[in-house]
Amino acid sequence: MKAIAFSVGPFEEPFLRTTDHVLTLVPDQLNLATVEQAKGYEAALIFGTDEATKDVLARLSQLGIRYVLTRSAGMDHIDQSAASELGIDVKSIPAYSPGAIAEYAVALMLTLGRHVQQATDNARQFNFRLTPDLVGFELRGKTVGIAGYGHIGQALASILAGFGCHLLAYDSAPDSAQAESGVAVESVSLGALLTRSDIISLHLPLTDDTQGLFNQATFRQMKPGAMLINTGRGGVLDTADAIEALKSGQLGYLGIDVYEHEHGLFFEDRSG
Repeated sequence: MKAIAFSVGPFEEPFLRTTDHVLTLVPDQLNLATVEQAKGYEAALIFGTDEATKDVLARLSQLGIRYVLTRSAGMDHIDQSAASELGIDVKSIPAYSPGAIAEYAVALMLTLGRHVQQATDNARQFNFRLTPDLVGFELRGKTVGIAGYGHIGQALASILAGFGCHLLAYDSAPDSAQAESGVAVESVSLGALLTRSDIISLHLPLTDDTQGLFNQATFRQMKPGAMLINTGRGGVLDTADAIEALKSGQLGYLGIDVYEHEHGLFFEDRSG
């Protein structure tokens, strides 16, 4: 099969070149200005930053593309209804390494809870004073709410169980997942997860129901000073409301690996 891969970064090239298919790698993002590069191919491999809109998909179909495969678990950047109407088969990665993302979520928790970044910045300025704002807390004994109990949520639960955390899970089917993971997790409603958790970690897909789910109203239900971690999808969190909650102290800590407005920002060097 002849395929073209858009938005290919240097870190991906060694992996994408190990295939028996005829695969062309291009660094350009897929959009209306670059879609013509797909002429003569059967499949397009895209990334989460690419624009698989109705118009782009229609042009891909005209150019002969029959398969669109996204190198991401989420598919909110693809107009799936349009793809279905055009007869384009859409596939995604079943899951990233659940352990890698779960471990990073824990790394954010530890960094924030122990004020590692602030302490490091102070040390670089040769400021070694021990001040009240550097006093951290242990994860042991904390109640951690996991919103989204799929593969990543279960991997996170396994790690946090070792820290001695009490675990809550909000999901459509957490009971069956708990049986598979073997970790003691209490299945709760979203409301209970908000009011009871010291730390909340988001692992929800981005859908119409979860878009902006964590907003001003949600933050008001959380414990004052609670920690929120988002390594899922940026759009699940209302960024403006999160900033206001941080300023007021209702939200004590925020650790994010994704951003609501990341399109056009990630994954390029924007230091200039």
